[in-house]
Amino acid sequence: MPADENTTSPDSAAGEPAMREIKFQHSEHFVPLLKSLPCSLLISTYAAGKLAVVGANADGLTLSFLNFDQCMGVAVGREQIAVGTRHQIWFLNDASTLAAQIPPKGAYDACYLPRTSFHTARIHGHDLAWGSDGLWVVNTLFSCLCTLHAGFNFVPRWRPPFISKLEGTDRCHLNGLAMQDGRPKYVTAMAESNEPAGWRPTKASSGCVLDVESGETVARGFAMPHSPRLHEGKLWVLNSGRGELGTVDPATGKYEAVESMPGYTRGLAFAGPFAFVGLSQIRETSVFGGVPIAERRDELRCGVAVVDLRSGQSVAYLEFLTGVNEVFAVDVLPGVVNPCLREPIPATEETDDVWVVPPEGETPTV
Repeated sequence: MPADENTTSPDSAAGEPAMREIKFQHSEHFVPLLKSLPCSLLISTYAAGKLAVVGANADGLTLSFLNFDQCMGVAVGREQIAVGTRHQIWFLNDASTLAAQIPPKGAYDACYLPRTSFHTARIHGHDLAWGSDGLWVVNTLFSCLCTLHAGFNFVPRWRPPFISKLEGTDRCHLNGLAMQDGRPKYVTAMAESNEPAGWRPTKASSGCVLDVESGETVARGFAMPHSPRLHEGKLWVLNSGRGELGTVDPATGKYEAVESMPGYTRGLAFAGPFAFVGLSQIRETSVFGGVPIAERRDELRCGVAVVDLRSGQSVAYLEFLTGVNEVFAVDVLPGVVNPCLREPIPATEETDDVWVVPPEGETPTV
């Protein structure tokens, strides 16, 4: 049976905080599963401009919403969390030694605080991923993978071989990134197009998966694919326009659907034998016209489905009933059940500040 809960989170409008009512429910197995793994979730939603922090305590589900302008890609690293937004990428540092002191004392088992941000301007950044040489960003507007450097908005590092030049015209809608051994391995795009917005007319069937090292296309025929990931020796991908989670055999290009879900699938993370899949409703726009899942528009839900990879079946879910209509990214905080994260610009003055300073008498080296 679902457990119904309600919460509200503040939005800022014209300088005055307003309230967005967010209603949600979850299946009875959702909280026990988070506790048993153990893990918690970070869920971004760009339309609502929120980063949802989903955890658990003795009373059940914990859910908080942080304000990030057009919140998109999220990447959990060993000591930092990167959060992509409209103009910049925010970095939240691990300050978990303070977790037990944050009110209510003893409630949290981890803490991440905003420390720096990097101004990329509007590159339409999608997936973010930590690698051996820092953060990688899927730069959708410029159809490339990039990294960050203080002297530039971004540093182009790779683009599909069919993209003839670096230009901010979203030629193929490059959107997803799978890492292997600290390096980019596979990407997803909506079409092998070299024309400005050339992916739009064929998006229902022209999606592809590319091998970064060789530049070769290893699989075709997807409907708006997202979120390629390598997990337990398999290449996973979301066939978003069909509401599916599946696997791709890079050697043959064969795609096998594992589970079909009631939502536009985007955002994928793993914890043990479980996959956490973001589900979205779709907007009444031309972007989704002709996409197979549009035929089931009235059935679509927004939230996160949990798939047991051993059976290939959905076993738990978190669903947003109001206030949130789409999910952009999903990531897992492993080993952490109830984290405390802080937003860079609190919506109200009532939010308690948390300060981190060096021990008295110590001056850090620059």
